[in-house]
Amino acid sequence: MRAVANRFDPYLQVQSRIRALETIGHKANKIELIIIGGTWSFLPAKYQEWFVKECFRAANDCGAKPKFQISNPKQSINSKTQLLKEQRRNEKAKHRIIGITTETRPDFINEKEIKQLRYLGVTRVELGVQSIDDDVLKRNRRGHNVSQTIKATKLLKDAGFKVCYHIMPNLPGSNLKKDEKMFQELFNNPDFQPDFLKIYPCVVVKQAPLYKLWQKKKYKPYTDKQLINLLVKVKQTIPYYCRIIRIYRDIPSNQVLAGSKISNLRQVLAEDLKKQGKKCLCIRCREVKQDFSPKQKLKLFRQDYQASGDREIFLSFDNKTRQKLYGLLRLRLPKLWEVEPPTIYPTLKGTALIRDVHTYGQAIGFGEKITNSPQHRNLGKNLVKLAEKIAKDSGYTKIAVISGVGARNYYRRLGYRLKQTYMVKNLSLND
Repeated sequence: MRAVANRFDPYLQVQSRIRALETIGHKANKIELIIIGGTWSFLPAKYQEWFVKECFRAANDCGAKPKFQISNPKQSINSKTQLLKEQRRNEKAKHRIIGITTETRPDFINEKEIKQLRYLGVTRVELGVQSIDDDVLKRNRRGHNVSQTIKATKLLKDAGFKVCYHIMPNLPGSNLKKDEKMFQELFNNPDFQPDFLKIYPCVVVKQAPLYKLWQKKKYKPYTDKQLINLLVKVKQTIPYYCRIIRIYRDIPSNQVLAGSKISNLRQVLAEDLKKQGKKCLCIRCREVKQDFSPKQKLKLFRQDYQASGDREIFLSFDNKTRQKLYGLLRLRLPKLWEVEPPTIYPTLKGTALIRDVHTYGQAIGFGEKITNSPQHRNLGKNLVKLAEKIAKDSGYTKIAVISGVGARNYYRRLGYRLKQTYMVKNLSLND
């Protein structure tokens, strides 16, 4: 609706969102920009350039004197120069874009697309995986298969991206047993291991071909009880290093003809887990919010696991029982080869990769420090230092961060320099 109200102009959309957030008291200095709605990779490259450039320009101009610029993708000239200029402006802007997320299909991810995403400043990719069963994918005409999901996941992680899977239980061809097994496979099989999940239970709407199957009684959705029981089991198996972003799709209940209409499904699941004395250990359910105390004793945790052919290390600051999460870092250690294999970016050869650094709690502005927020207390800095030590001890001479444009100066202060869209630091093995 915000897009409609702003005539689908990205500049106006971003500015109206920033103003809306600040009007109700939120800080909007650190922006995580999410471009949603369909397969981003399918759009023309020039349109993508223009769209992202306008998002950066909107953030740069908000609170500053606007600069006149062509705002039409068909008329825009030298769009590459314009995009890079707005990215450089954003490094010191009042409103900095510290991360960009786009959505696409697994079969659209290749080396060319990886380069395009990095050029735009994208740091996280959401893949429309939906299922990891080829028969289910074929029956639902998804247009991709499991092997393409596996390949896309590896390509993205090897380039440092954070990876989110969209998963849809209750698809035609699946069942409760298959769906439960699917969620287990996501984290038992090293080929998958998503960093984030969006769980969208399948529902029937009149506009979709599924509607006709449902009318003919060839498709029957889970009851609310069946769905809740399934997701309660699922949430108990999610590892500490995964964050469940959402558990329901924003479809108005009056348009849902069959399937669950419980829009507050996450809350219902939390209450059910509490009744059973169980907990979800995903990042979102543990991240500290407003209840931070500077007297709280934090403990460093480390978890190593295999993902897409290489070693991942998840570092986090939690309380002693790991019920509250204050900060995290994702470190990827690609194999060190005697003769290094080709890579998309030469600067990443033989380089350890920091894919994510995040401190939770009440958001505060640049340079601010308040008592009830863990932000700006060197948690991120300490995690980065530890990651550097681990990389050194493992034989790496360089470490790189897939930094958002607006976060580049943070890493410059830690000794990193911009190389091929990454913030890179040389590691002295003698230190």
